[in-house]
Amino acid sequence: MRTENSATDPDAIAVAERPATRAPRRGRPSAAASGTLLAALGVTTFSLTFPSTAWGLEGFGPWSLVSLRSVLAAVIAGACLLALRVRLPERRHWAGLAVVAAGVVLGFPMLTTLALQTATTAHSAVVVGLLPLTTAVFSSLRTGARPSRTFWIAACAGAAAVIAFTVQQSGGALTRADLYLFGALLICAAGYTEGGRLAKEMPGWQVIGWALVLCLPLAVAGAVVSLAYEPVHLTGHAVVGLVWVATVSQFLGLVVWYKGMAVIGVPKASQLQLAQPLLTLVWSVFLLGESLPVAAPLTAVAVLVCIAVTQRARG
Repeated sequence: MRTENSATDPDAIAVAERPATRAPRRGRPSAAASGTLLAALGVTTFSLTFPSTAWGLEGFGPWSLVSLRSVLAAVIAGACLLALRVRLPERRHWAGLAVVAAGVVLGFPMLTTLALQTATTAHSAVVVGLLPLTTAVFSSLRTGARPSRTFWIAACAGAAAVIAFTVQQSGGALTRADLYLFGALLICAAGYTEGGRLAKEMPGWQVIGWALVLCLPLAVAGAVVSLAYEPVHLTGHAVVGLVWVATVSQFLGLVVWYKGMAVIGVPKASQLQLAQPLLTLVWSVFLLGESLPVAAPLTAVAVLVCIAVTQRARG
């Protein structure tokens, strides 16, 4: 009979050296789930942008409101960058940051604010509902992302539902406000796409932070000129609206939005915005007293089904 010493037995040594496997933690969200949650949080904050802008327009002119929101957001972002001693972006990143600044910091806020002077928040929200499909197209062209056919079918179906709702609400006629909104779609989609790409190379909050800082000189100049020509009537609604669009819509919301896009990809994250117009409709009823169209619930169900399909579709 032979007695084996476990200290010298090759099999025992192999077992001892084998890395221990830990049981997976239950309840821990996956990266995709956390990315979806972040993007959804960003969409929720964006859904309040139009009602907040409408409140801001009660006390500020359109140019004053946009320039002031950019100045305040840039000051907050710059303070964060300085406090954390963040280094300047690399030279290769500045072109992309300029696109983010032009699309997200300046272009989209300005064009949508001009539209909201004559269009309701509900109408503006459903027109901007085309932003997810526009962003997905820009992303495919810019980053080479190739979503599946199922994704595109669901995305187009969601966009069609939004378009049908828009046409039904507007009577089929395009207005100057619609032209502003369509221009906002294109420039914002470019900014979202470039920001989502940059967020894979630097933290998302730094993407929007540097874009805001880049626009600060122009925003300050715009604020000085616009405040000299546009009267200001400070009200509670106007102040709250300005603070929200500056701190949340222009900075904090974009921080979580770009982070979510970096995790789950620009096309999938963009489709979550199909829910944004419907959320804005709800806020417009509760905050602005606008009437909720009868077709809104049906459109909501159709859009939510499309969102579910796009999130499950493989790239």
